[in-house]
Parts: sequence; structure tokens; C-alpha cells
Amino acid sequence: MSKADDLTTRFAAGVAMIAVACAAIYIGGWPFRLLVAAAAAIMLLEWGDMHKVGRIWIYVAITLLTAGLLAVGWRLFPPDQIDFIEGIGAAVDAESFRPALTGAAAIAGLGVLAGLVSRRLALAWGLVYVGIPAFALIVLEWARFDIVFWLMLVTWSSDIFAYFAGRAIGGPKLAPTISPNKTWAGLIGGIGGAAVIGAAAAYAFDLGPVFLLAGAPMGLIAQLGDLYESRVKRRAGVKDSGTLLPGHGGVLDRLDGLLPVIVATLALLMVSLGSA
Repeated sequence: MSKADDLTTRFAAGVAMIAVACAAIYIGGWPFRLLVAAAAAIMLLEWGDMHKVGRIWIYVAITLLTAGLLAVGWRLFPPDQIDFIEGIGAAVDAESFRPALTGAAAIAGLGVLAGLVSRRLALAWGLVYVGIPAFALIVLEWARFDIVFWLMLVTWSSDIFAYFAGRAIGGPKLAPTISPNKTWAGLIGGIGGAAVIGAAAAYAFDLGPVFLLAGAPMGLIAQLGDLYESRVKRRAGVKDSGTLLPGHGGVLDRLDGLLPVIVATLALLMVSLGSA
């Protein structure tokens, strides 16, 4: 496949993924949660395959993860409750997020259980690595769906600006032993793009001052998340986490930067409400 064809395939697949994600976020509720659980299941499958975990144990872990996400999310953050659309704190305060810590601990406990029954530490960590951000995303959508749009825009802009800045400017490599194609120019471009898009989205969604300034650090977190998964793939001896997405590799390849941004965004929201 030529570079032009590859870029076209990547673009078409990217647009399709963005459309599905945006529709699910806007609809919210159970459709959104089912999509999150499905994405988490695929990422855990890819993680297990990268670490050569037996499929039977991967399926056990996936069952624990998806059931845990849906059940714990329903118990602690019922999807039929009203979210707070008119402004941070209008209907939900810091106290409302205390169950998030309980839910995260429950997901971590499922990770420990998966590790014990499979006797594979990698599977335990994989469930935690995928599961806690997935649960945090459910909590964020429950609270305010436009914050989910914000963190998606910040992560996507970080990836896009990093890609084009790296290609246009080039220069010194960021981490040549981990990800040979990443450059310092790409990192700075990604952070800058996330800062601009994050501020614009925060202003458009009326998210408050803290989110106006949070785009840049979130862009950095997204790039670090991408580097972490690159390191995991390097150690596992694979180029991509999977082959499900044409031109993009696996689901984990596309969402690696998003996972830590989700957790950081929930922490930022909880801190901002707690200090309000």
C-alpha cells in the first residue's frame, strides 16, 4: 500500500471512530457505557495477547472487567441520574465523587483476582491499566458529558499536532530506543495544540478557569501515555497492539494516550470541586 493510500485509510478509519465516539457521548447512558465496556474488553484482549497470556485467562479477565464496569458503574453512578449541564457544581459537588474511589478500588481488586487465578502479573496490571480509566470515563460522562468531549478533543489535538509538527519540523528524537519516530518538535507541537484546542473547548463548553489552562498538561500526559504503550510494545516485540483498526493497528494503539488523560481529568474535576 502506498503512503497516500495508507494516509487515506487512516483518515477514513479515524473519522469513523470519532463519529461513533461522539454519537455515544451525546446519547450517553447505557449505550455509552456499553461502548466503553466493549472498548475496554478489546484493549484487554490486545494486552493479553501482547504478553502471551492464555486466551482462557484473558476471557476470564474480560468477563470480570466488563461485568465490573457495568455493575459498579450502575451501583455507584446510576445512568438515569441527571448530570450537571449548566455549570460545574450546579447539581453535583465534590461529595458526589467519593464513590469513584470505591469504584476504582473495586476495579483494582478485580485486577488482583485476575492475576491470582491466572498467575500472570501482566494480566492483573492490564486489567487495572485499562479498567480504571474506563471506569473514570463512565463517572465523567455521568457527571457532565461535555467534559468527555473536552478530554477527547484535547487528546486528539495532541496526537494530530504532534504528528504534523514532527513531520514538518523533524529534529532531535524524543525517545529513539522506545519510539524512533517521535521528536521533541512533535512533543512541543502536541502540547501546544492541546493547549489551544483545550482552551477553546473549555470556553465553548463553559467548563471554568481550571479547564481553560489544563490543555497543555493534558497534552503532555497524552504523549507520555503514548510513549508508555510504545515501551510495552517494544518489550513485547510487536509493532502494533492489534490489527482491528485499518491503518491504525489495535484499539489500544489509538487509545493509549487517552487512558491517562481520563484519569487526570477526573482527578482535576474532583480537586476543582473540592476547592470551590
